[in-house]
Amino acid sequence: MTGALWTAPPQAPALLSALTEQERYRRFDTLQARMPDVWNAMRLNHDDESIVVVPSISLDRAVSASGSMSQAYEERFLFLLVLLRQPRLRMVYVTSMPIAPEIVEYYLALLSGVIPSHARARLSLISVHDSSARSLSEKLLARPKLLRRIAELVPNPARSHMVPYNTTELERDVALSIGIPMYGADPRLAELGSKTGCRRLFAEVGVPHPLGAEDLHSLDEIADAVVEMRRQRPAMASAIVKLNEGVSGSGNAVVTLTGLPSPGSVDERDEVMTRLQHMVLESETTPFDVYVAKFAEGGGIVEERISGEELQSPSVQLRVLPSGKVELLSTHDQLLGGPSGQMYLGCVFPAAAAYARLITTHAEQIGQRLAQEGALGRFAVDFVVVREGGASWTPYAIELNLRKGGTTHPFLTLQFLTDGRYDPATALFTTPRGGEKHLVATDHLESSDLRGLAPSDLFDIVARHGLHFDQSRQEGIVFHMISCLTEHGRVGMTSVGDTRAEADRRYREAERILLDEARLALQEQPLRV
Repeated sequence: MTGALWTAPPQAPALLSALTEQERYRRFDTLQARMPDVWNAMRLNHDDESIVVVPSISLDRAVSASGSMSQAYEERFLFLLVLLRQPRLRMVYVTSMPIAPEIVEYYLALLSGVIPSHARARLSLISVHDSSARSLSEKLLARPKLLRRIAELVPNPARSHMVPYNTTELERDVALSIGIPMYGADPRLAELGSKTGCRRLFAEVGVPHPLGAEDLHSLDEIADAVVEMRRQRPAMASAIVKLNEGVSGSGNAVVTLTGLPSPGSVDERDEVMTRLQHMVLESETTPFDVYVAKFAEGGGIVEERISGEELQSPSVQLRVLPSGKVELLSTHDQLLGGPSGQMYLGCVFPAAAAYARLITTHAEQIGQRLAQEGALGRFAVDFVVVREGGASWTPYAIELNLRKGGTTHPFLTLQFLTDGRYDPATALFTTPRGGEKHLVATDHLESSDLRGLAPSDLFDIVARHGLHFDQSRQEGIVFHMISCLTEHGRVGMTSVGDTRAEADRRYREAERILLDEARLALQEQPLRV
């Protein structure tokens, strides 16, 4: 009798919790290797294509956002619902708390040529029902059953990918749990996007950037660096201290250097240290000792604050495709505010033509280097440009964001709604019809008066005043971060027009109307007998 061939007993499926970091990355690399095929199959109208949106903000902040504000940032990606105009695409959108039905209906109403109910049937909204300030990815990883439910909503993992806000080991583990690749930068490249890492990268590729020092961890190290900077640049008026992982300027602080003893003086360093102890933090809610502790923990940089007669803060968005090709997507002029003008508030698109082509040249150098490092997905490079007396603009690269930043959702909203493209050669965005489009956007339309409005009130105002986005003319207003309106008195909006002036006019008109209506809503009504 011939004996049967021996086979090894089947092994139990691996558990995420049992894997080492090395093993997790090995599996992650296998998943990511599928991304080129997933990308090539997109928009081919396959009936099993899907996208899982996990808009988790897992970046370290000087002060954690409240649960409701985190929810609003998670809903900032709802413009992606416009992708459901592809008639077979399915989408899973994950948030910490349930999204109000009227907000979902608002975005579905933006779809052109699609029956909203048909699109809604292909949309799965998943809520963790956890309003804590922890990141969405943390909440998901603490709930394996919910992750299994999300995985079951993916019809074919070979034609699905995950869209995150940023990419850390947490998002990597979510992707591993669902079993689909992630369209975003490898978490192992995170150092390149830190303030220390990007300064080093700018130096390596020869992109101009401010005088400064990186990889600092204490006030003493900052003081030593400032003393050396003043030796090289005695007339330097101020410097900016930045946390390595600060977001939207919230991790910045300004140090005034005017009136100090001359460089090399005996008492110079002591006076510099005194100035550091009185530096102005951009986050007005962050105690000084908390900021210093964050700096010691995660490190940071100090660099010269560029100043001049004319100063602008543009940015460039690019992406690296799964093939390794680098695409230049857009340029923006950033709108900044806060105590010292370092906090991101909004943007204007496109950036002024006078310097748009100049900064895209440097941004492409950075993009090519990132592609060599194996980066994937969208990223942005922030610049400061300055000129004196009408001379040519001088650019300085100041930050690299390996994530979807504040300029991502306004631009993609415009692109998805108009099918237009940005031409780096002309620094213009044009639609297939040949018309120009411009936008003005903010995440920070804020007033305590707005707390008197509910989302349904906002939509009523939009309808009565004609503030909606008009698909026939491809202009109007798109609101976002709607869920934080009542609690925080804050909402975001993107205003689209045929010219920059028109987009700005619509923006200001919408702001005026909204604030006027909010004040009316707060007027006390006579008591009924």
